[in-house]
Amino acid sequence: MAATLTNWAGNVEFTTRTLHRPASPGRLRDLVTDAAAAGGRLKVLGSGHSFNRIADTTGALIALDALPAARTAEVDTASRTVRVGGAVRFGELCPVLRRHGLALPNLPSTPHFTLAGAYATGTHGSGHTGGTLAAAVRSVELLTADGATVTVTRGGAGTGGPGGAATEPSDEFFGSVVSLGALGVVTALTVEAVEAYEIEQYVYEGLPWPVLTEHAGRILGAAYSVSVFTDWAGPPRVWVKHRAGGPRPDLAWTGARPADGPRHPIEGMPVENATEQGGVAGPWDERLPHFRAGFVPSVGDELQSEYFVPAARAAGAVAALRELGGLLAPVLQVSEIRTVAADPHWLSPAHGRDSVAFHFTWIPDTAAVEPVLRRIEEALAPFGVRPHWGKLSGMAPETLAASYGHWADFRALLRRRDPAGVFRNALLDRWFPPEPDGTGRGGADRAGNP
Repeated sequence: MAATLTNWAGNVEFTTRTLHRPASPGRLRDLVTDAAAAGGRLKVLGSGHSFNRIADTTGALIALDALPAARTAEVDTASRTVRVGGAVRFGELCPVLRRHGLALPNLPSTPHFTLAGAYATGTHGSGHTGGTLAAAVRSVELLTADGATVTVTRGGAGTGGPGGAATEPSDEFFGSVVSLGALGVVTALTVEAVEAYEIEQYVYEGLPWPVLTEHAGRILGAAYSVSVFTDWAGPPRVWVKHRAGGPRPDLAWTGARPADGPRHPIEGMPVENATEQGGVAGPWDERLPHFRAGFVPSVGDELQSEYFVPAARAAGAVAALRELGGLLAPVLQVSEIRTVAADPHWLSPAHGRDSVAFHFTWIPDTAAVEPVLRRIEEALAPFGVRPHWGKLSGMAPETLAASYGHWADFRALLRRRDPAGVFRNALLDRWFPPEPDGTGRGGADRAGNP
């Protein structure tokens, strides 16, 4: 019997026990077209760093890491772009860019993710000038359910490839990056880079709550990347990631004090797992993440949720969550507050609005966490809250649909790209119900899930 497959956190046991690792593009295409012909389903598994069933399937999972081209990064220094295969992780790409004097404008909190998976779920870094990580994508290459290879490019028409694909209109680009893995297999992406830079990281402790509530925008915008860590009870701590060469941000006015040594975002965890602090300048990729490559990110034994609200409403959202401090404490390991600039991707949690994101790292107890999520979602509902696509949330599909102006556009794109529902699963069927005429294989999936 095949081994049980789980996500990174172990809280999701995938419905399937079938995991394919194709070693050639032809084999990958055959897996996709055979599933379509048989009325089956497939999902691509990246790093598995999701906390809900967004990567689950009743058919088979596909990992791309055995495909030679899926692990490559081709840098074009003239255009400052890099084309990466669908299995490349940030920790693999960053040293390649550094060797060419280039960098990414932003990074997630840990370099362990695949780029394709992070972009597909709207994952982000921190900083009032940086959108979700998907904001740096210039083109995305898809293997669709009919075996066609399609490249959709920002600001221009797409191109077809092996398998026979028509040229794609560029207005679909913003629905094709943050795509929830619903449109096909992302075989490669082209990403914009910038000139390499260095970052200095400082930690401040003892930030008074009234100062954070009243001046959240000023504090979170004090440097290139700023994160506030809190348990919603004691004084917050501020992680300031400042681009070297400019004036150092001074937070003395807040009443917070510089930390007297290195810190981990979660008290009690090994500080050597965290990136270097104390104002020691270092390469962008060794400072922007909170956690070092090669070390356990965060706690490891955890669940996660994240919610986005408009930046202009940050103070009200902070106050609302503070009122839940006593409810959060028994199940919370740490919470992080950070900013995300608006971007144009249809399903980006920061679509069309500068945002403040509230991240929660929970104890690994789903039954204890779920009722707390309901209370958080109720508290943040007046602020136009949106959840992270790859993390735990119980928000209703109709609430999500009302929050995204291009919801119907993405649903139409999903119908056109995958009319048979090969890349759907129970969670996608809940968010984007298939057509009643059977388009997208409506009704219950093969595991009997709604």
